[in-house]
Amino acid sequence: MRALRTVGAALTLCAAAWLTAAAPAAADSADGKDGKDAPTEAGTDFRTATEIEPGQKATAAASTGDYLYWVFPAAAGQVPKVEATLKLPDASSRHGSATWQLDVYDGLRRHQACASGTPTRKAAQQDESVTVSCTLRQVRSWSERWANDPLQGAYYVRLTVVDLPDQDLGLPIDAEVEASVGDTGGAHADGGDVTPLNPVLRAGTAPQTGSESTDDTSSASPSGAEDDDKDGDVPHAVAEPEDGWGSGWWSDRWVWTVIGTALAALAGVGGYTLTRGPRSSGRPPIDA
Repeated sequence: MRALRTVGAALTLCAAAWLTAAAPAAADSADGKDGKDAPTEAGTDFRTATEIEPGQKATAAASTGDYLYWVFPAAAGQVPKVEATLKLPDASSRHGSATWQLDVYDGLRRHQACASGTPTRKAAQQDESVTVSCTLRQVRSWSERWANDPLQGAYYVRLTVVDLPDQDLGLPIDAEVEASVGDTGGAHADGGDVTPLNPVLRAGTAPQTGSESTDDTSSASPSGAEDDDKDGDVPHAVAEPEDGWGSGWWSDRWVWTVIGTALAALAGVGGYTLTRGPRSSGRPPIDA
């Protein structure tokens, strides 16, 4: 009975530790959005892409044939998913079917293949709306130079029509885009670390992905840009997530660690109970 009480106490302590660790993680997940208003417009190229936060539904009014751009952050260990819904013009004003396409690029503007989803879809003339989606592979914290793995940093979303009757160019459309990032947890964690692919945005210059000097472009920078460089406050394509680019400290490995600890304690107590032999009463033997 004492052994069972010891094991029960150990399990209780492990469960309490796990709940204490999980509570802040759940709170962080619930507070992922900081209440900012969702964007109501889209950029027209990579440089002017509109930043959106994961979980926000961004909207934009545009014309058929426009290239619409958004950008959002994704940290290591996450699986980005983008879904876009287009409200099409009235069927009476269209002259045939149209094919819409959703593309996702990383901070180096490398096109990322979709692991699942329907990034390209044809809308018939009578359709009122069309939905395209793309789920990327898990974002990695490092990669080989020759690989095209998704890396932590900024991800650009481009939405446009790729095939339609010429008469339909310029017709008004309404777009709704939502980007989400799901954590895969410690089961898919990998080691290593690279600088986030988060291009620097500066008026009159191309986005930068490294720490190269900008002395040759200082003349094209806005007033006070050099002071920003000194302070390290340089504008980037997206803001760093609250938990950093490492996808936070919480991982499902915590759960398996607690379970393993409890099982080890149970095995230790059980092994000791089986091997210690019969208990002695502590009384000296009585001579006959």
